[in-house]
Amino acid sequence: MYHLRLKGDHYQMGVKRGKIFQKSNVRFPLHLDEFQLVYGKKSEQILRKIFPEVCEEIRGISDTIGIDYYILASWLLCMGCCMYNLEDNIPIEIRGCTAFAYSKDGNIIYGRNNDLPPYLKKGSKSEIYSPSNGNRFNITTSSFINGEEGINEHGLVIAMTFVMTCLKKIQAGFTSCFIVRYLLEKAGNTENALSLLMELPIASNCNILIADKSGKMMVVECTPSAKKIRKAENLENGKIVCTVNSFISDELKSYDAANGNDYHSNKRYHTVINSFSTHIKGNLIEATEQLLKGKYGFMCQYDDEPDFETVWSSVFDLKRLMIYRAEGDPRKKKFLTDSRLHDIVQGKHNLCK
Repeated sequence: MYHLRLKGDHYQMGVKRGKIFQKSNVRFPLHLDEFQLVYGKKSEQILRKIFPEVCEEIRGISDTIGIDYYILASWLLCMGCCMYNLEDNIPIEIRGCTAFAYSKDGNIIYGRNNDLPPYLKKGSKSEIYSPSNGNRFNITTSSFINGEEGINEHGLVIAMTFVMTCLKKIQAGFTSCFIVRYLLEKAGNTENALSLLMELPIASNCNILIADKSGKMMVVECTPSAKKIRKAENLENGKIVCTVNSFISDELKSYDAANGNDYHSNKRYHTVINSFSTHIKGNLIEATEQLLKGKYGFMCQYDDEPDFETVWSSVFDLKRLMIYRAEGDPRKKKFLTDSRLHDIVQGKHNLCK
């Protein structure tokens, strides 16, 4: 996993990344069909209207590496949405992922297993952003510019999980991974993030988990035509919200196009809920790591699935801005501490004293 820090003007952050791509001789399979190009360009227009800064970051990359801006932007906006015909260079969209937030006695933690084809593991990144006119945040991604999860300087966590969408129902708009990036950079707490999210046009089915250091948490189940807020469940010893690769609410289940081919979503969901109801005691961070390792039930045990595994696992302490991450299958890799965001924020506070 790459660890990168970007700061300052968005265009210049894009230039910096473009130079890294150049130095590493990175090439992108920018093979899009007519549907994807039309969808991508329409989505770029929406992205530019709502989040123009990130478009400048994309332009910084395209100018540096000599790729057409609209092709690169369209390709980024197709990922996690409609990369359905690129079997020769990018496999059909297959994504697992379990994400949850839990609050108990004033402690708020977030956990995630990010489950993907293993070829994406090598290029995964944990990045610190310090934009000139936005929140500072840590974002973890199997792509770049957008991401699957993150936490910002205010102790706000945003995370996505993929839900299969019927191609005919995909619309121009924000993909789940761009939603994560947008809310991390722009929102300060759960209510703020929810307000921004409810105004966004959604490209394809997804779940967006929102939680902040005050303990306010929810999942918003999103489709191109509807959004459903799912509140946290109250447990005897706390409250929890969890999201997998399906819709939990009855109202949106009919939108799920996976037909049950969702890498044991139901099992993973109930493992999380049942674990926090019965098993999770003592040190929350350590107990959550054990949960992600599959100690309490099915979470990452994809041994019988060809070309599919947990490529990273994360635990966030929302109040302390500390991150604990296993860069690979958590049964085989240790959880290491990432204090970069915490240290940056503390540094700012120390300068103000």
